[in-house]
Amino acid sequence: MADTGRLERPRGIAARAGSWSARHRWAAVGGWVLLVILALAVGSMTGRVDVTDSEQVPGESGRVSTILDEAGIDSAAGETVLIQAKGGGLTANDPAFHKAVDAVISGVRDTGKVTALRSPYETKTISADRRSALVQFEMRGDPEKASEHIQPVLDAVDKAKDRHQDLRIEEFGDASGQKAFDDAFGDDFTQAEFSALPVALGILLIVFGALVAALLPVVLAMTAFLATTGLVAVVSHWVHMSDTANSVMLLVGLAVGVDYCLFYLRREREERAAGRDAQTALRIAAATSGRAVLVSGVTVIVAMAGMLFTGIAEFKAMGLATLMVVAVAMVGSVTVLPALLSLLGERVEKGRIPFLARAKRRGGGESRVWRTVLGPVLRRPKLSLALASGALIALAVPAVGMNTANLTLDQEFGDRLPVVTAYNHIDEAFPGGSDPAKVVVKADDIDAAPVRDALARFRTEAVAKGASKGPVEVTVHREQNVAVVEVPLIGGSDEGKAEKSLNVLRDEVRPATLGTVDGLDAPIGGSTASSKDFNDKLGSAVPPVFAFVVVFAFLLMLMSFRSLTIAVTSIILNLLSVGAAYGILTTVFQHGWGAGLVGAEGVGAIVSWLPLFLFVILFGLSMDYHVFVVSRIREARLAGRNTKDAVVHGVVTTAGVVTSAAVIMVAVFSIFGTLSMQSMKQMGVGLAAAVLIDATVIRGVLLPAAMLLLGERNWYLPKWLRWLPDLAHDEPAPAQRPTAVVGAHARPGADDRPRHARV
Repeated sequence: MADTGRLERPRGIAARAGSWSARHRWAAVGGWVLLVILALAVGSMTGRVDVTDSEQVPGESGRVSTILDEAGIDSAAGETVLIQAKGGGLTANDPAFHKAVDAVISGVRDTGKVTALRSPYETKTISADRRSALVQFEMRGDPEKASEHIQPVLDAVDKAKDRHQDLRIEEFGDASGQKAFDDAFGDDFTQAEFSALPVALGILLIVFGALVAALLPVVLAMTAFLATTGLVAVVSHWVHMSDTANSVMLLVGLAVGVDYCLFYLRREREERAAGRDAQTALRIAAATSGRAVLVSGVTVIVAMAGMLFTGIAEFKAMGLATLMVVAVAMVGSVTVLPALLSLLGERVEKGRIPFLARAKRRGGGESRVWRTVLGPVLRRPKLSLALASGALIALAVPAVGMNTANLTLDQEFGDRLPVVTAYNHIDEAFPGGSDPAKVVVKADDIDAAPVRDALARFRTEAVAKGASKGPVEVTVHREQNVAVVEVPLIGGSDEGKAEKSLNVLRDEVRPATLGTVDGLDAPIGGSTASSKDFNDKLGSAVPPVFAFVVVFAFLLMLMSFRSLTIAVTSIILNLLSVGAAYGILTTVFQHGWGAGLVGAEGVGAIVSWLPLFLFVILFGLSMDYHVFVVSRIREARLAGRNTKDAVVHGVVTTAGVVTSAAVIMVAVFSIFGTLSMQSMKQMGVGLAAAVLIDATVIRGVLLPAAMLLLGERNWYLPKWLRWLPDLAHDEPAPAQRPTAVVGAHARPGADDRPRHARV
């Protein structure tokens, strides 16, 4: 049967989608634009519902928020102002100290933003050495929006500070701390978001040498992100979202959107350069790169779905948002992109940059650099495999001792934020007072004698057992039959010591006091408890998430390539790259080796959410390259080449695309490594390092060496697995242009035959 006949009747989803879009160009483009507009409009009308405080934290800490919410008790945003003598002169007894306290109180009261304003002379919140005192108050209104209204209060405190420069006057609390975090987080992500697009566009200009071709992937990636933003707003009414999920969605959407378009566009240009007419080149790209995009996209979606099994609201939001943006980008790449290429035709080369355009034409579709690298790899595959895998294992070894923790404020920001220094000074003068544990006691009758007695014994035992130095404060809400007990934990900002104090409260003090009253519920929350509960929940989620992602990725590879060997090697190679990234993170951020090179510090820990997040993201993204390269190798193998020729052909013809895509990803992720927050630096360095390793050592050395050593066993599928759905033969393989093979000879006459003749 003629080539054209086969191409006119595409059998695969990607090929059929590309063929339809090319024939109905305006319908495909118009449909995409309509989807984006409608999604944004509907999303704007419905609004986005974000994760609440009670949803964000699991375990006992979550129950604390739930009880207070159900009782209608707003846990007001508490603020504390420290007035402290700088030298050894003034004490709280001196008139100048009194004037400073009065100035803070009057200034804060005049803002009209606060309530429950208390003087340290009334509450006795004066340190033992009489050099430090605390003015305490609460913000009016919704505590979750208090950070939006705290600025006038901060300004009033600053004015008092300016008038009393012989004293240290600093503020820290729920609202001021949240505002500082939001500002830093928002500034960081704004910087990253505004930097990512120009960087990606600049690299694409170098890759394609033409403005129109470079703009296509960026435009499609951004329209996919915009459409998903609207869709996510609708879905958020069932699964609540967050700003973090939105930012991660942009990061992943840009990465995969550009990658998918790059794969498709480069193959179409390659076929045209080989002499194909525009229609045939587009159909070949749809049947090959289009299929790779679908397989890769589904694999990434499955990996992202792993986050839904954590049971943590923030992870569920990130997982759902990212899998949605990948799905939209994938659909756009196999539908609207072929339509645009068909519409543009030769105009896709408009806006050529002369020097770069000439270099692209001279370079053809193969990479000379990777052809040179492959020479020694394929001559000594065993040595190459041993050296590369040994290097990656060596990089991964430090990860065995990885210490994960929720970073404290000073670990996250250093001492550059005023609230961090304020927190540390308050904690030094009043250990645990700036961030107490919160015990919420719910009873049938909060005034019953056994309950009152249990509360009194709890206050006494908390100090007697060494969990707190006091004062332990109790606030009773009689109408709701709820009492809130605040316990300053010994250890304060030292998370390890504070957690030990928390364990004493939960495991010793509570059972012996509140636990003796039937029907009493007394969960213990607070910052330290939230951190512990989050880490415990995250730790229990790791095994099922890892198992889900690995098993489903394995099955997808098995069905897509009809090879048990390729499925197994895919998983092993991906795990190696993730392990190496973990090791680099541990070395740089935990031990501090080379931290200065990325403007970071060795903070002694990896932020607790990052390992699982990185695993899911990297496992999904690394499949982009793997599917693309192996698809091209398999395509050459089906055309009649032997394994060695197929490996060489597959790697050298895809190396340029993979390298270009990797450079974009590494550049975008590296931007996060330059941000101010340590957790963002860790995420950026981890992602960039893993992608770099994956696109070079894994795809350029380990994959070809392993496939060469395995030979015909690469295509092994046991009979008992042949019942699995066959995704491998979904598309027909178009005729392959004649290409000289490096270092090997194909079977006699094999290269002269059209690819479908062997399929």
